Amino acid sequence: MRKRTLGKRAVALTMASLMVAGLAGCGGDKGGSDSKVKEDGSIDTSKHEVINMLVLGNKPTNGRLEAMLDKLNPILTEKVNAELEFTYIEWTDWQTQYNLKLLSGDTSLDLICTATDWLYGWENAKKGAFMPLSEDMLKTYAPKTWAQVSEDDDWDICKYEDEIYFIPEDNYVQYTNQGMFYRGDWAKEAGIPDGTISKFEDLTTYFKWIKENKPDCIPWDVPGKNLTGGVLGGYIASKTPYCVINGVGVGNFTDFWGVMTDDPTTVMSPYMEDDSIYEAAELMKEWNDMGVWREDVLNFDGDSREEMYAGTSGADQHHAQTYYSTIVPNMNAKQPGSDPKFYYWGMENQNVSKPLKLHGACAISANSQHPERALMVYDLLRNDEECYRLLNYGIEGEDYVVTDDGKLGHPDGWDQSTMALGSNFWMGRNDDLELQDSTWWDGTADFIENMNSFAYDYPFENLIIDTTSIESKQAALANVLSEYIPQLAYGKYDDPAAAIDEMREKLKAAGYEDVKASIQKDMDAFVKTNGEVTIK
Repeated sequence: MRKRTLGKRAVALTMASLMVAGLAGCGGDKGGSDSKVKEDGSIDTSKHEVINMLVLGNKPTNGRLEAMLDKLNPILTEKVNAELEFTYIEWTDWQTQYNLKLLSGDTSLDLICTATDWLYGWENAKKGAFMPLSEDMLKTYAPKTWAQVSEDDDWDICKYEDEIYFIPEDNYVQYTNQGMFYRGDWAKEAGIPDGTISKFEDLTTYFKWIKENKPDCIPWDVPGKNLTGGVLGGYIASKTPYCVINGVGVGNFTDFWGVMTDDPTTVMSPYMEDDSIYEAAELMKEWNDMGVWREDVLNFDGDSREEMYAGTSGADQHHAQTYYSTIVPNMNAKQPGSDPKFYYWGMENQNVSKPLKLHGACAISANSQHPERALMVYDLLRNDEECYRLLNYGIEGEDYVVTDDGKLGHPDGWDQSTMALGSNFWMGRNDDLELQDSTWWDGTADFIENMNSFAYDYPFENLIIDTTSIESKQAALANVLSEYIPQLAYGKYDDPAAAIDEMREKLKAAGYEDVKASIQKDMDAFVKTNGEVTIK
């Protein structure tokens, strides 16, 4: 987990707190609420406010959220004379409903969960969904957050046209790089040294051994109907220095546009301009012919993870946090001695970027009637230990317990499927206050420390692509990819090289060069503003 020097943090927090007194009468108040700075430097909180926080997820119905709020709201009332309520965007049609809600003009919304990679953060900022936040406003109403984010100069990545629109979740490490989960015990029996897969070719060895020695197990019973890109992108990331540009994917193919790290300002797509896609497609054909997945893989939508737990699938594919939080504890319990391991894309060439700091972010609704009080509430939710634990874990003794070694546990009989809190606060998690779940793999901290030792900082946090100008041609590109990529990903073409050549011609006809030129224009503007880009 991220470590910080206490002295530096304490000084920064003290200085930020002292700034409040000097801001009396300064500008920065927006929305016309009653949370004004008075002449003595204090903040007027005489009017009680209700702060509405928009989050993603299905609204919990087990009563635990309400029970938590019954404890949290009196604390918020005492400290800043406000209370918190939730608005949920549920997972059914969430992309459409989320954007409609933000642009509806709803004046009840205050704190907004957003992200620049999966929740259209920049697009919604440009459309006027979020309120710009002045430095004075942040220093005054969220001083602890201001100080912590300032330690790493992370406010710059939150700016559009030189105005801050986001509060980054930059003090929480959550690796979401993708890869393959597999059984170390079987890998060792397959002759792989130490049972540790370190390159794509080892996966072939592993799958072949399962096919020949475990007749009741499908090597990778992948739900191809859902994972339409297979591992093509994983192969490319592992064999080339490719860095994806987030937030500008082509339909469901989120890794289509990017740069090579040795030429980090030239926009390209390896699906069009690199030979690695040919190699990947040939390997997928080999896997298909070998029987790595079921014959009707493109129509299968089963659960390879549950099958892995049951011993009927030899692998599953997802990201790093799933590995250390879920896969290891479940496999150790359900398949004792299986030695679950993780081969992540980019392992063999150390091509891994650190987590995006705007993968989880907070914004203030442009229509908020009391943005200053909303910031005061957010500052408590993110930085006050009592508030943080209530919001994220619930009521101690009922929803969670702290184990003797300081980890997060749960009371006897607690069942996540029916008793989870469901507050989904994904816009201000804080490693300084986090409790590591006692059910997580004991090696989690070492795993993260190792990743941090070589992963590079993602260089394009505040690269803003004008997606409106390329929407129609992006859709045309997506149609072509939808025709070819699933078939290539699961080895269904007799001649994958010929299929790739054909796909590339259709992508050119669909407007590939025009889209590339448009993204390159935005990249050039980014470089002009931010200076030289290096990825290391």
